[in-house]
Amino acid sequence: MKITFFELEDWEKKHLEEKAGDLGEVKIIDGILSEEKILARQSLGDGGPAETDADIISVFVDSVINENVLAKFPNLKMIATRSTGYDHIDIEACKKRNVVVSCVPSYGEETVAEYTFALILTLSRKIFESYDRIKETGSFSLDGMRGFDLNGKTIGVLGTGKIGKNVIEIAKGFNMKVVAFDKFPDETYRQKMGYEYLSLEEVLTQADILTLHVPYCPENHHLINSETIAKMKKGVYLINTARGGLVDTNALLLGLKDGTIAGAGLDVLEEEGVIKDELNILTDKNHAQKHDLLTVLQNHILVDMPNVVVTPHNAFNTWEALQRILNTTVENIKAFSGGQPANLVK
Repeated sequence: MKITFFELEDWEKKHLEEKAGDLGEVKIIDGILSEEKILARQSLGDGGPAETDADIISVFVDSVINENVLAKFPNLKMIATRSTGYDHIDIEACKKRNVVVSCVPSYGEETVAEYTFALILTLSRKIFESYDRIKETGSFSLDGMRGFDLNGKTIGVLGTGKIGKNVIEIAKGFNMKVVAFDKFPDETYRQKMGYEYLSLEEVLTQADILTLHVPYCPENHHLINSETIAKMKKGVYLINTARGGLVDTNALLLGLKDGTIAGAGLDVLEEEGVIKDELNILTDKNHAQKHDLLTVLQNHILVDMPNVVVTPHNAFNTWEALQRILNTTVENIKAFSGGQPANLVK
């Protein structure tokens, strides 16, 4: 099997080099995989057959695998994404080409849950403002720095998969009341941890802090929108460490403006890929037309708001989690090569 990896850090490359003999013929390409990147590498003589004759490719979340990209890999049999989510891959196009897709279903349940509370505490105790005031002005004044206790507050958890469950456990450590919504409630775990499953509307009306841990799919697109925000408890704090598309950016801005939402901790944004490569995308008219540039502008407004904390899709990013991701990806490739594929996206 010929296997090509994209988006690898140097330490990941070394790790793979040690395992290359177990995997097959391995090639590592710097940077993301996209149609534009393939054409650019081919024009420079870096790519071509050595890149696009792969049987298996492995990517991370910044690569975009669509029909045009798939067409450049005539021998492709498998995509191993080093992530839990796979909205960067056109699954239907893969099915048409008989290309299977594997993911990493479990690697960051503790990691992302811990980060969720890092965002919550940053907002509840005004940690960034406190740090920034001393750093920028040298002032130790407490004016405007009063926060609030988590003890006794109600946290609404949307999605009680592995990450959501870890959020619940941490919340219990803060002596918070937990209410949750999940289409497939885990009654055994509920009894163990002592929280309530409620309807989505009931969670929205009760939560002092609302945190999102559901997968992104068409059904969940803009789960948080003008209608759901209108049902929220006045002064709620919104946390999103899942996917940007779960939240309607315009509705969020309006909710922040009218005070329905007191603050937000956002590790993900709609159109976050544009922000990461803004200059190249916005100066390419054909590419820019594929994106919602109003949302890009709104993201800049969010970044500048004092009651909003935006981080660069960093919740997964620990040494331990990345090691688990890479190890699982290697095992997924081995399983497929051995005729017993694992962790396939349906």
